[in-house]
Parts: sequence; C-alpha cells; structure tokens
Amino acid sequence: MAIKPNESDTFLREVDEELRKERMNRLFARYGWLIIAGVLLLLAAIGGVIWWKHHQRELAAGQGETLLEALATMDAGNRDAAAPKVAELAGSDIEGYRAAALFARATAEAEAGNQAAAVATLKSIAEDAQLAEPYRQAALVRQTTLEFDQLQPQAVIQRLGPLARPGQAWFGTAGELVGIAHLKMRRPDLAGPLFAQIGRDQTVPPSIRTRAIQMAGSLGINAMPEQAASGAEPQAPADSAATKGEAE
Repeated sequence: MAIKPNESDTFLREVDEELRKERMNRLFARYGWLIIAGVLLLLAAIGGVIWWKHHQRELAAGQGETLLEALATMDAGNRDAAAPKVAELAGSDIEGYRAAALFARATAEAEAGNQAAAVATLKSIAEDAQLAEPYRQAALVRQTTLEFDQLQPQAVIQRLGPLARPGQAWFGTAGELVGIAHLKMRRPDLAGPLFAQIGRDQTVPPSIRTRAIQMAGSLGINAMPEQAASGAEPQAPADSAATKGEAE
C-alpha cells in the first residue's frame, strides 16, 4: 500500500524528532556533567556577588560609624583617642572614608603643632593617584596654605596656577594665594585683575570674595559685582608698569 503524502510528512517528522532526541542523549551522556558543573558555578558566582555586595554595604556602614566616632572624639579635644580609629580608616578600600581619615589626620597633626607631619600627610593625599581629583586638589591647596610662608612665590604660582582659574572648584582659595604670591613678586598688574575676578565670581565663598574685593580696591581696581554687570574691564593700577620695571 502506498503512503499518502501527508502520512509521509508525518513519518519524516517523527524520524527527525527521534534523531534529535538520540543526538541530545548522546551529548548529555558525554557532556552532561560539564553542563551541570557550569550551572552550579554560575549559581555560585551569582550568590557570591550578592554576598559581596551585602558585605560591602555592611563594611561601609561600619566604617561610617567609625569615622563619625573619630571626628566626634577629635572635636572633643581628644586626638590621641581618635588616632587608632583614624589609622584604621586610613587603610580603607572605600575611597571617601580613606580620604576623610587622612584629612582628619592632617588636621590633628596641624592642631598639635606638627606642621611637617601635616604637610607630609596632605602631600600623600595630593599624590595618591587612586583618589579622585577633588580630594587631591583639596589636599594640594591645604598643603600650600600650610607651607605658604616657607615657599618661594614662584613655587606657589606654579603649584596652584592651574586651580586659580574661574570655573575651578578651588578658584577662590587658590586664586587668593596666587594673588598674594604675585604681590610678593611685585606684580600688582597680575594680582589686581586676579583679585577682581575672584571678587566678582558668585561661586566663590563670600568671605573670600570680600577679601578679594578689598585687595583689588587697594590696587586701584573696582571689583564690585555692579561693575562686572556693566561689562567694564578691570584696569591695572597706574603705577603697575613702573612697579614692574622696578622689580625687573
């Protein structure tokens, strides 16, 4: 008896299905243990990631409490009691806590009168490539502030010049130090406009802006914000060229 076309198609599909099942059985018999091991490893990896994240959260919470305790102890005037907690956090893998601990250590050293140690701590922060740029810049500014009286004016300008520009986070403080360094070098023609820029910059803290406006005014430049709104450019003091020539 001849097989009808539709029966032939059904027969061929059944044969193909059996062949696929046979191939799958052979593959599983040969590689099944590898597949199971792979699934177990994947589940273990997922579980490990979940545990690690939970552990990191717990660790961060614990270090946060340690930092608060250390700062409170320092505020109470007991730097020696805070030192072990600060030392513990200074080796933290969490960037923010490590930076905060190192800044706290520098502050404690400076308050204890150990300026050399404070400068060394701040320098280590500024040169730590593992820390974010804002931390490093803050450390550089504080380090320069502590060392300012011992540094040559040109060294201050070279160190803080890139930060003493509008738009930089530390423009006010760095610009003020650079402006004073210009004055030490008898360059009021450079110091005056810089103080004026600081005085007109609304992002600079008010205390720094006030000092900058006063300094610019003493150099013959009106740095009040009203002048900035009118678009007037700051003018160097009349005797700046003569002063410059005297310096040369």
